[in-house]
Amino acid sequence: MKFTVNERFDSMTLENMLKALQVPKKEMHLLRMSKDIVINDEKMPLGSTLSSGDTVVLPDDHSPSSYKPSYRACEILYEDRYLAVLLKPRGVKTHPNEMHETNTLMNHAIYTLDTPYLEPVHRLDQETKGVLLVAKHPLIKKMLDHMLAEREIKRTYIARVDTKKLIEPQTISQPVAKNPKERNKYHVTEKGKEAITHILGSKVHQDYCEIEIELETGRTHQIRVHLEHIGLPVIGDTLYGSATLRDLQLFSYSIAFIHPITQKEILVELDRETI
Repeated sequence: MKFTVNERFDSMTLENMLKALQVPKKEMHLLRMSKDIVINDEKMPLGSTLSSGDTVVLPDDHSPSSYKPSYRACEILYEDRYLAVLLKPRGVKTHPNEMHETNTLMNHAIYTLDTPYLEPVHRLDQETKGVLLVAKHPLIKKMLDHMLAEREIKRTYIARVDTKKLIEPQTISQPVAKNPKERNKYHVTEKGKEAITHILGSKVHQDYCEIEIELETGRTHQIRVHLEHIGLPVIGDTLYGSATLRDLQLFSYSIAFIHPITQKEILVELDRETI
């Protein structure tokens, strides 16, 4: 993996820089033993002091991802050498559950981006359309995983519900777990995992109310379960609502974070008029 040292890390050792970027201990140990770290075209140890603008190349000895290319293109909303933000269409899985599956976003993405390694940082339900963050290197994946766990990646969603009343800003903090009585469903239960959903605001349209939501945690079906729990199932949600002719009206609207390498703010959002 190749990168240019940001001014934030000027006069810091490479080891301390990687620690600051939350590179896991196992990877740090492997880099400490490596003789293939290159700084400004010279092989250097992990303890070398960096200057802003230095070019660093870390050894790439990782295995490629196992997704088979689908030979179908996907839409790229943002891309650099380290990560990408993709548009996941409605009705397409984020990744395959079986090795033979190829009609998933990750199969389309590994073909479109033409990279040996690609992994999703988070997931979207099959019927949810919207932005999805992927990592193009295992070190970047681990950094982004840490940022997600520390709630440093802001994810907002748009949900449309069947009411003509404004929904006041509120936080739904109710644990969620698999429903043992109904296959493929989740429910609110004291025995579940922590799940926190923030309703930021709402706007009433002619036939529905549109809610803007920020996820603090990312449990399976979390938004759908929480909205059903407060009596506002998402329009088109046949699993947690009622039978309908409309598609699921839940959209991964935007994602925002500080880039783990460049330290620049990244914001990718959908055009509201297209959802």
